[in-house]
Amino acid sequence: MSTRVTIIPLREEDRPVWAALWRDYLAFYGTSRPDSVFDATFSRFIDPARPGMRAWLAWIDGQAVGLVHAIAHPHGWQLADVTYLQDLFTTPAARGNGVARALIETVYDDADAAGRPSVYWMTNTGNTTARALYDRIATPTDFMKYVRS
Repeated sequence: MSTRVTIIPLREEDRPVWAALWRDYLAFYGTSRPDSVFDATFSRFIDPARPGMRAWLAWIDGQAVGLVHAIAHPHGWQLADVTYLQDLFTTPAARGNGVARALIETVYDDADAAGRPSVYWMTNTGNTTARALYDRIATPTDFMKYVRS
Protein backbone atom coordinates (compact mmCIF):
# COMPACT_ATOMS: atom_id res chain seq x y z
CA MET A 1 0.00 0.00 0.00
CA SER A 2 1.29 3.47 -0.92
CA THR A 3 1.72 5.93 1.91
CA ARG A 4 0.35 9.05 0.19
CA VAL A 5 -2.59 9.96 2.40
CA THR A 6 -5.25 12.38 1.18
CA ILE A 7 -7.77 13.78 3.64
CA ILE A 8 -11.06 15.19 2.34
CA PRO A 9 -14.23 16.38 4.04
CA LEU A 10 -17.05 13.86 4.05
CA ARG A 11 -19.26 14.10 0.96
CA GLU A 12 -22.70 12.73 0.19
CA GLU A 13 -21.28 10.23 -2.30
CA ASP A 14 -19.01 8.81 0.44
CA ARG A 15 -21.92 7.27 2.36
CA PRO A 16 -21.14 3.59 1.56
CA VAL A 17 -17.41 3.77 2.40
CA TRP A 18 -18.04 5.96 5.45
CA ALA A 19 -20.65 3.49 6.74
CA ALA A 20 -18.27 0.56 6.33
CA LEU A 21 -15.48 2.39 8.18
CA TRP A 22 -17.76 3.58 10.98
CA ARG A 23 -19.23 0.09 11.37
CA ASP A 24 -15.69 -1.31 11.75
CA TYR A 25 -14.85 1.43 14.25
CA LEU A 26 -17.91 0.63 16.34
CA ALA A 27 -17.07 -3.10 16.18
CA PHE A 28 -13.55 -2.34 17.42
CA TYR A 29 -15.17 -0.93 20.56
CA GLY A 30 -17.57 -3.86 20.81
CA THR A 31 -20.72 -1.99 19.85
CA SER A 32 -23.05 -1.30 16.96
CA ARG A 33 -25.80 1.16 16.12
CA PRO A 34 -29.06 0.74 14.19
CA ASP A 35 -29.39 1.98 10.62
CA SER A 36 -31.44 4.94 11.87
CA VAL A 37 -28.38 6.21 13.78
CA PHE A 38 -26.17 5.73 10.72
CA ASP A 39 -28.68 7.73 8.66
CA ALA A 40 -28.99 10.55 11.19
CA THR A 41 -25.27 10.76 11.91
CA PHE A 42 -24.28 10.85 8.26
CA SER A 43 -26.92 13.50 7.54
CA ARG A 44 -25.62 15.66 10.38
CA PHE A 45 -22.05 15.47 9.13
CA ILE A 46 -22.91 16.58 5.60
CA ASP A 47 -25.55 19.19 6.58
CA PRO A 48 -24.18 22.72 5.99
CA ALA A 49 -26.69 23.98 8.58
CA ARG A 50 -24.70 22.03 11.22
CA PRO A 51 -21.22 23.57 10.93
CA GLY A 52 -20.17 22.17 14.31
CA MET A 53 -20.47 18.60 13.01
CA ARG A 54 -17.20 17.88 11.20
CA ALA A 55 -16.05 14.71 9.40
CA TRP A 56 -13.26 13.70 7.06
CA LEU A 57 -12.14 10.55 5.29
CA ALA A 58 -8.56 9.44 4.64
CA TRP A 59 -7.79 7.99 1.24
CA ILE A 60 -4.81 6.04 -0.09
CA ASP A 61 -4.69 5.02 -3.75
CA GLY A 62 -8.41 5.68 -4.22
CA GLN A 63 -9.47 3.62 -1.18
CA ALA A 64 -11.05 5.08 1.96
CA VAL A 65 -8.81 3.90 4.80
CA GLY A 66 -9.83 6.03 7.76
CA LEU A 67 -12.27 8.48 9.23
CA VAL A 68 -12.41 11.16 11.87
CA HIS A 69 -15.46 12.84 13.39
CA ALA A 70 -15.25 16.04 15.40
CA ILE A 71 -17.81 18.25 17.10
CA ALA A 72 -17.20 21.94 17.71
CA HIS A 73 -19.09 23.31 20.68
CA PRO A 74 -19.15 26.16 23.20
CA HIS A 75 -17.28 25.74 26.47
CA GLY A 76 -18.22 27.06 29.88
CA TRP A 77 -14.66 27.92 30.95
CA GLN A 78 -13.51 29.95 27.94
CA LEU A 79 -14.84 32.28 25.29
CA ALA A 80 -13.68 30.27 22.27
CA ASP A 81 -15.48 27.13 21.18
CA VAL A 82 -13.62 23.83 21.57
CA THR A 83 -13.33 20.75 19.37
CA TYR A 84 -14.19 17.26 20.56
CA LEU A 85 -12.56 14.60 18.39
CA GLN A 86 -15.25 11.96 18.83
CA ASP A 87 -14.28 9.10 16.50
CA LEU A 88 -10.98 8.16 14.86
CA PHE A 89 -10.45 4.96 12.90
CA THR A 90 -8.02 3.55 10.37
CA THR A 91 -8.28 0.21 8.64
CA PRO A 92 -5.81 -2.42 9.89
CA ALA A 93 -4.08 -2.49 6.48
CA ALA A 94 -3.49 1.28 6.60
CA ARG A 95 -2.05 1.40 10.11
CA GLY A 96 1.55 2.50 10.36
CA ASN A 97 1.24 4.75 7.29
CA GLY A 98 0.54 8.03 9.09
CA VAL A 99 -3.22 7.93 8.48
CA ALA A 100 -4.29 8.53 12.09
CA ARG A 101 -1.77 11.34 12.52
CA ALA A 102 -2.96 12.97 9.28
CA LEU A 103 -6.58 12.75 10.43
CA ILE A 104 -5.77 14.26 13.84
CA GLU A 105 -3.72 17.02 12.22
CA THR A 106 -6.70 17.78 9.96
CA VAL A 107 -8.84 18.27 13.05
CA TYR A 108 -6.12 20.45 14.59
CA ASP A 109 -5.92 22.56 11.41
CA ASP A 110 -9.70 22.90 11.23
CA ALA A 111 -9.85 23.98 14.88
CA ASP A 112 -7.03 26.50 14.41
CA ALA A 113 -8.63 27.98 11.29
CA ALA A 114 -11.89 28.48 13.20
CA GLY A 115 -10.25 29.95 16.29
CA ARG A 116 -10.94 26.92 18.48
CA PRO A 117 -7.60 26.44 20.27
CA SER A 118 -8.65 23.42 22.34
CA VAL A 119 -8.99 19.93 20.84
CA TYR A 120 -9.70 16.99 23.11
CA TRP A 121 -10.65 13.32 22.87
CA MET A 122 -10.88 10.11 24.85
CA THR A 123 -9.78 6.58 24.20
CA ASN A 124 -9.97 3.25 25.93
CA THR A 125 -7.09 2.88 28.40
CA GLY A 126 -6.25 -0.50 26.83
CA ASN A 127 -5.91 0.97 23.33
CA THR A 128 -2.12 0.93 23.58
CA THR A 129 -1.45 1.18 19.84
CA ALA A 130 -3.44 4.40 19.51
CA ARG A 131 -2.14 5.76 22.79
CA ALA A 132 1.44 5.45 21.54
CA LEU A 133 0.56 8.00 18.84
CA TYR A 134 -1.59 10.14 21.12
CA ASP A 135 1.18 10.40 23.69
CA ARG A 136 3.45 11.88 20.99
CA ILE A 137 1.00 14.51 19.67
CA ALA A 138 -1.13 15.43 22.69
CA THR A 139 -1.03 15.68 26.47
CA PRO A 140 -2.90 13.04 28.47
CA THR A 141 -5.01 14.16 31.42
CA ASP A 142 -5.99 12.51 34.68
CA PHE A 143 -9.73 12.88 34.09
CA MET A 144 -12.02 9.87 34.11
CA LYS A 145 -15.15 9.66 32.00
CA TYR A 146 -18.38 8.86 33.80
CA VAL A 147 -21.72 8.09 32.17
CA ARG A 148 -25.17 8.14 33.58
CA SER A 149 -26.25 4.82 35.14
